[in-house]
Amino acid sequence: MPMKTKTIQVDYLARVEGEGALRVKIQNQAVTQVELGIFEPPRFFEAFLRGRNYAEAPDITARICGICPVAYQMSAVHAMEDAFGVRVEGQLRALRRLLYCGEWIESHTLHVYLLHAPDFLGYQDAIQLAGDYPEIVQRGLQLKKIGNEIVRVVGGREIHPINVRVGGFYRVPTRRELEPLAEQLKWARDSAYETVQWTSTFPMPDFEREYEFVALHHPAEYPFNEGRLISNRGLDIAVREYAEHFVEEHVAHSNALHSVLKERGAYFVGPLARYNLNFNQLSPLTHQAAREAKLPAFVRNPFQGIVVRALETLYACDQALRLIEQYEPPESPAVPFTPRAGIGYGCTEAPRGILYHRYQLADDGAILDAKIIPPTSQNQKTMEEDLRAFVTPRVKLPKPELTWQCEQAIRNYDPCISCATHFVKLEMEDE
Repeated sequence: MPMKTKTIQVDYLARVEGEGALRVKIQNQAVTQVELGIFEPPRFFEAFLRGRNYAEAPDITARICGICPVAYQMSAVHAMEDAFGVRVEGQLRALRRLLYCGEWIESHTLHVYLLHAPDFLGYQDAIQLAGDYPEIVQRGLQLKKIGNEIVRVVGGREIHPINVRVGGFYRVPTRRELEPLAEQLKWARDSAYETVQWTSTFPMPDFEREYEFVALHHPAEYPFNEGRLISNRGLDIAVREYAEHFVEEHVAHSNALHSVLKERGAYFVGPLARYNLNFNQLSPLTHQAAREAKLPAFVRNPFQGIVVRALETLYACDQALRLIEQYEPPESPAVPFTPRAGIGYGCTEAPRGILYHRYQLADDGAILDAKIIPPTSQNQKTMEEDLRAFVTPRVKLPKPELTWQCEQAIRNYDPCISCATHFVKLEMEDE
């Protein structure tokens, strides 16, 4: 009997940030090959940082991504502060959480409304969705705008903020500058609650796997900047121990490295990991929304990630309001310190998951070596394993439908390949 081969190939993944492709090969109704190819050229930021002064790292790394620049800045400053023995507390620490709230709101809202919701509702893109539901898309755009405004007020500008420095900020906002944000956030909190209710009605594919989820964990708060790295399979380490447990591997079909746990292989970072490992640290309002959405405290279906992103948006709005209400301008915008030679480690929770930085520094604060591991590279292997498991029981679906569902499975992770978005050029092939 001749072998029947079907190849699902997407040359440009749509509604993701950056340039990536998808290839799934099926022979005799069995999945034999899965490749998530990232062909965007390497950008060499780690090499750019060598020889630069430590103070330049937050602004240089922010240029890696226009969607999550705050995450790169926060991981960079925490790593530098670790090397220099600096501790940022009080209102300066609270301002950092407020800045991170802004990024989560704008990034999660962009993904939920414009990149992922069309998949669940049967639209090719958000433009078509807006044609039938303009008020829904307008709500998402307004939510994103409020997140951007938080980043502007605290960070100095909406994209690639310029107010973050090692030890704190160059300038801290006044209470008067934050008051308008509080009024906007009251609307945003209500709208985020409605977003949770809306996404919880989406039809969800029946798909669960046993993942190893990895996230920061803080005993007193939902994680943004600080905590230990933990997993649901026993990992519990300090950030500086990262390299003892994780390793990056090169694969021929991708310009991005695959990150795996040395002990067990693929793992899962991002909103689902944070939610599953830190559910008790969410605010009472977020718990209430999760109950109404009938979402359990531990979620294994990656398609439900869109609901969890909506919950995290609600949490970020709620948290931002609390931080603004309790804000008192600190006496100084930054903690004084003296640069010294050493190695510093930092890991914060970008919207898409943990973002690890490590820097080796000279006596004068010059960067001798830099290591940056973004969330998408950490999720790549899990994404490929998802596709293999997802396609296997669906191999008899028509090609267009199966291709659509494969792309949707990738968008569950909101992969941030870079800050560009491309529409699909799709080629299907029978052999």
